[in-house]
Amino acid sequence: MSATVLYMSMSLDGFIAGPNEGPGNGLGDGGHRLHEWFGMGADSDRKAMAGRLAGVNGQVVDELMATGAVVAGRGTFEPAGGWAGDHHDGVPIFILSRREPDSETGQWPLVTYVNDVTTAMSEAKRAAGDRNVLVHGAGTAQLALAAGVLDELEIHVIPVLLGQGRRLFDNLSAEHIELERTRILEGDAGVTHMHYRVQR
Repeated sequence: MSATVLYMSMSLDGFIAGPNEGPGNGLGDGGHRLHEWFGMGADSDRKAMAGRLAGVNGQVVDELMATGAVVAGRGTFEPAGGWAGDHHDGVPIFILSRREPDSETGQWPLVTYVNDVTTAMSEAKRAAGDRNVLVHGAGTAQLALAAGVLDELEIHVIPVLLGQGRRLFDNLSAEHIELERTRILEGDAGVTHMHYRVQR
């Protein structure tokens, strides 16, 4: 059965981006350090990612790239240039947004704008078939957890302390959410890949 899975690189002190995020600096100051483990910059060819890395890191990237749909928020989608309309392998992309897309992104055939996280996740699961749904972004993850529609988390813990920036779980409510750890993998470059299932 398919699952909605958040894939996120995070510093040891819980940051997913450095300070001063904005246009042209989507990961904030020093935030690119969080993605060095798979050797790709933000402008790299995403289609070439699968099968590129060896070892544990390669296994994790290949799992990410085998997903059948993507759900993300505008805060992730737009700084990434909308992945030029194709995140990977022509899979459907569902973008959480309360406002209409601009003229360019609204014309990309793989991209659908949805105004609520439950609808986005259910449509993405339907589109993905028996494959998992890749979830991107802190805001989307927080909304999905609160709505009970995020199934799993794959957190790539990077051995660095950023000290400031944007944290993955800053805006969660006081509700207690139990997780079951299902896997820990030690990757190259000191990365620890931790997989959790959300308990309901």
